[in-house]
Amino acid sequence: MPDSSDPALFHPTEFTRGPWSPDAQHGGAPSALLGHVIERCEPRPDFRIGRMTVELLRPVPMTPMRAEARVARPGRSVELIEATLNSDRGPVLKATAWRLRRTELDVPAEALPTGTQPRPDTLTPGPEHDFFPTGQSVGFHTGVEYRFVSGGFRTLGPAICWFRLRFPIVAGTSPSPLERTLASADFGNGISCVLPWDQYLFINTDLTVTLHREPVGEWVCLDAVTYPDRSGIGMAESRLFDQQGPIGRSSQTLLLDKR
Repeated sequence: MPDSSDPALFHPTEFTRGPWSPDAQHGGAPSALLGHVIERCEPRPDFRIGRMTVELLRPVPMTPMRAEARVARPGRSVELIEATLNSDRGPVLKATAWRLRRTELDVPAEALPTGTQPRPDTLTPGPEHDFFPTGQSVGFHTGVEYRFVSGGFRTLGPAICWFRLRFPIVAGTSPSPLERTLASADFGNGISCVLPWDQYLFINTDLTVTLHREPVGEWVCLDAVTYPDRSGIGMAESRLFDQQGPIGRSSQTLLLDKR
């Protein structure tokens, strides 16, 4: 939630907590927060974010932090925005986003991306005990609702899952399509893990989301897969959907290691 005396200062709630440590946030929450400040940085009504990359510089503490954004490269059709999230010990997240001018083009129907997933309202909500056994009863996993089409947090291999925020990213605001997508996309490596949770770490160092269409509605679907390697470096990739069809892709670089 924002600080009433300093609009750039934000206080995390328990619903930002991640699975790796009770003292660190889930990457989806601060990533969505940077999306929030990026969209409010010198806004231009005929533009939208086409790609955003978040660099997770260090674990994000459960302490108040400053989130700020600036236009790094202005332009008539394309501009680059940079944002940072800083704790009292320095930057913990950095992000860059390309904001592109919208236009109306007569694109043939056969050239548009196609594909659908079962509607989330036809699926059973996931019980909270299906999440990884972190020992924490409240966290980012309880701040979202999830419904699996296939796979699961404790089922190894590719998975398809719908996500919806139960609470706003910033108190007193309604989450934007970009915020909802960033918050959901950071679950890609979690739902598609291929290594047992109790034996391995699979922590993402970044998150890149590319949107060819602005998402519609509250639900975002991930069709996720993880690619591990014996070098200890991996990648998670997700196809992204809303209830009208494909909206884009996300990817995460992974640090793999034994616990």
